[in-house]
Amino acid sequence: MGTTAIFAQRLADNDGWGHMDGWGGGWMWLWGTLMMFSWVAIIAAAIWLVTRARDRTVSPGSARAREILDERYARGELTTDEYRERLDHLG
Repeated sequence: MGTTAIFAQRLADNDGWGHMDGWGGGWMWLWGTLMMFSWVAIIAAAIWLVTRARDRTVSPGSARAREILDERYARGELTTDEYRERLDHLG
């Protein structure tokens, strides 16, 4: 059988489309799943970083104000109603 005949036979068996010649075709579901999880992880990390940055800019001052309010209430300088009212304003 000549080279041309072998080539023609392979082309006829392969349907002419290539399709990776049977290499890796069964693993495509894995790569799609990994890509999806990668995007989910990237989006979750971005949300976590934005939330963390926002909490850092708001929390330190309000946390200290809450501590002062708690100390004044513990010393008896504030009544329960005053404490709750001021706590609502901080919140």
